[in-house]
Amino acid sequence: MTTSAGAGLLGVLPASAERGTDGRLHVGGCALADIAAEFGTPALVFDEQGLRERAREYRQEFGSRHPATDVHFASKALPCAPVLRVLASEGLGCDVASAGELAIALAAGFDPEHVLLHGNAKSDRDIGDALAAGVGLIVIDNADDVDRLVRLGASGRRVLIRVNPAVPGLTHAAVDTGSEEAKFGVPLDHAPALIERVAGLDGLELLGLHVHIGSQLLDLDGFGRAAEAIAALGRFGVYDLGGGLGISYTPEERAPSVAEYAETTVRALHDHLDPEARLIVEPGRSMVGRSGVMLYSVVTVKRGARTHVAVDGGMGDNLEPMLYGTRFAAAVVDRERPAERCELVGHHCESGDVLIPGIDLATPEVDDLLVVAATGAYCYSMWNNYNGARRPPVVLVRDGDARLAVRREEMRDLLARDVL
Repeated sequence: MTTSAGAGLLGVLPASAERGTDGRLHVGGCALADIAAEFGTPALVFDEQGLRERAREYRQEFGSRHPATDVHFASKALPCAPVLRVLASEGLGCDVASAGELAIALAAGFDPEHVLLHGNAKSDRDIGDALAAGVGLIVIDNADDVDRLVRLGASGRRVLIRVNPAVPGLTHAAVDTGSEEAKFGVPLDHAPALIERVAGLDGLELLGLHVHIGSQLLDLDGFGRAAEAIAALGRFGVYDLGGGLGISYTPEERAPSVAEYAETTVRALHDHLDPEARLIVEPGRSMVGRSGVMLYSVVTVKRGARTHVAVDGGMGDNLEPMLYGTRFAAAVVDRERPAERCELVGHHCESGDVLIPGIDLATPEVDDLLVVAATGAYCYSMWNNYNGARRPPVVLVRDGDARLAVRREEMRDLLARDVL
């Protein structure tokens, strides 16, 4: 059997990925090999048109079923201002979980009125910056949030209350946010008292409820059960039913479509809550995941008990396999060779630095270019400098043009905050 770049991989590569007339693999009209030659590796590449089409798909699928829907991008999935600017220009709102994410969202051009602040442990700085910026909504996660809002002089601020529905998300334990043991939201039996308290405060305007059950959800049943769980708390004008739609990381994995997700979420609102209410949804991973790919160069190949293929990146630029057991798909770019079972590993001094275990690659050789699909979500969010690694650049591609969005870190950046 032979394998080549893109063979069986197109379903998880960006929507614009194709084999060009030159026989090479292209994204956004640009050959991946040319991008690597210009910007170096590792590099995170985004299909700009794919981002725009996904944003439009979300707005269309929800708008056609429930016109009173606000789509807020969950910026924790990709807190990168140049990419967020693309989503802002498509009319999306943004949700942030800290003062830092708020600063990034504002720099990207989001209207503060269409920004939502949430988080389970908001500091004075988080809330204070949100008040100063005039964000449209603040999600109260606990009674301490209320104390801070009052103390910081919130006046006329519109808020939601996040409720823990005791509905576990069927996903990895680390990203299950709906179970009874999760740290997010007020427990169902405590919610009535908090609702009554907030509703009685002159400085806060309680619009409705917020619920979120997890991330990388491939089973949609939980959305209806979460809506049903909070229905007994009364009727409100706004319901934020969170996000969490998963994506396909490998060709064998099937994720629900945006249309299926919209149908399920809107039905949950209509059946259990209020069909006249405003709906907010917070897609993150499913908005940007597929549109990003990582490019690596092979640094060394060791053939022994296992074939270890080591690249010039690793857990410094992709922690998902190590934290959540996420299995990615990859291929050697523009090479047709017999398939070889390999361990795709990084260059960090850690045995756990394994990007993809047991993957078939086209007999890798030193200096080969590799593409890893579906790295658009959370990889950038968790980049780090382990072993003094310099964080990679971000490149946006569209219509045959590749432009730098975030430069590669330089050695001086590693010392920029040190006081020597």
